[in-house]
Amino acid sequence: MLKPLEGWGNVGGGLYIEARIRAGLECVWERTQDPAQHQRWDLRFTHIAYLPRAEGESQRFTYGVRVLPGLLVAGTGTSAGERHRPDGTRTSALRFACAHPLSFLTEGRGYWRYVPCEGGPEDDGIRFLTGYDYEPRWGRPGRLADRLVFRPLMGWATAWSFDRLRLWCERGITPERALRRGLAEVAFRLAAVALTGWAAPLAAVPVLLAAVLLPPLPSTPSAARCLRRPPERTTPAPPALLHRLERP
Repeated sequence: MLKPLEGWGNVGGGLYIEARIRAGLECVWERTQDPAQHQRWDLRFTHIAYLPRAEGESQRFTYGVRVLPGLLVAGTGTSAGERHRPDGTRTSALRFACAHPLSFLTEGRGYWRYVPCEGGPEDDGIRFLTGYDYEPRWGRPGRLADRLVFRPLMGWATAWSFDRLRLWCERGITPERALRRGLAEVAFRLAAVALTGWAAPLAAVPVLLAAVLLPPLPSTPSAARCLRRPPERTTPAPPALLHRLERP
């Protein structure tokens, strides 16, 4: 079972990611709250769909990750949002669970916050941030694999996806085009290392270091552009909305 919530990013091993997006609040809200748009930029999912709901109920949804052609590892979740808050921010929260035997995660929960910057959302954009945590499957071996491999990978995938969203909102680079640019840049760097190693082995090491250390092009998503810990000026805590959500 998940531990009691106390805030993420600095305690308990929970994940925290923050991106500054210089775009209007409505643009970011729409592209994160609409499942059809969300699944385009979020590397962690290949399928997200809302389920019918009655008046006053939390929004139920299904999600999935295609691990092989024809094999979708799917789960269910509940979500709720606060679009109009007194402080001008917006919040959404979710809980999710997956019973598929191939899913590494059994259940989890998290939130998104949309915080206008000091100059206002239209001038300086917003801080779009998330905190989330989950329970891995397979007991002690699963927890060890999570700490060493899966949790760092999930943090990277979330940050990379947030920067892909930023490029879409700020510069109009669609998620599909951003992915192609990212793959092309990785292929170019690998080819440069391979060709250098074949033609001039002594130069292969500096070329390899350059390929690894040089930042991606401005039009290519990069996880390094996102914060991975909360700023010192804030002490983020999960919103009260999250505590009211029922388990899926």
